[in-house]
Amino acid sequence: MTDRPVPLEELPNADPDALRPIDTASLGGAAAPAHAPRILLLYGSLRERSFSRLAAEEAGRLLRWFGAETRTFDPAGLPLPDAVPADHPKVQELRDLAIWSEGMVWSSPERHGAMSGIMKAQIDWLPLSQGGVRPTQGKTLAVMQVCGGSQSFNAVNQMRILGRWMRMVTIPNQSSVARAFNEFDGEGRMRPSPYYNRIVDVMEELMKFTVLTRGHSGYLTDRYSERVESTAALSRRVNQRSI
Repeated sequence: MTDRPVPLEELPNADPDALRPIDTASLGGAAAPAHAPRILLLYGSLRERSFSRLAAEEAGRLLRWFGAETRTFDPAGLPLPDAVPADHPKVQELRDLAIWSEGMVWSSPERHGAMSGIMKAQIDWLPLSQGGVRPTQGKTLAVMQVCGGSQSFNAVNQMRILGRWMRMVTIPNQSSVARAFNEFDGEGRMRPSPYYNRIVDVMEELMKFTVLTRGHSGYLTDRYSERVESTAALSRRVNQRSI
């Protein structure tokens, strides 16, 4: 799903005097890409009134106001990892979106003290390498969770571990919304609260980190050990050809 730009009027809970546009000129540098930052949003529940989806939608509105282009993956119909070939349409849709993106938002409910299985399944379908492309390496990541009870950080902590494993640049800030059933109105919009303010903080920070790093992610994630391995592989190929 591709989202449209958002005017300030659609952010009624944001303080217009405190909400500031992202100064891309001071972050990106001369070699920075000119297009809007591309952010993929994933959420971890299939419920009709999914609070992780509603939180992701609020995040998407803010990102678009900050100048991003956003797309949201609907996990409905995504098979369990390894249950089908990787060319399954939903798997391919998810992987194509991951390659398209320059940053991601992962929004999960906390279930039994952990992220949801639906959230983990989406991450498990994202390979570290797909041909010559690495769908996640060097891309920014913001993590959020919604809680049915008191505030917890189990899900965001787990997603941080996964972000590191996927070699993503996970931003320092994060969001955890306690008693999420109290935080959204009947229209699915988040009510004014410190929890909402934190999501604004997280999306603002994600945009800054994305603009700052996206033109340099290849250099930032270049590794000595992989250069050594690549040199060794090249040597083997050359030696094989000379035999």
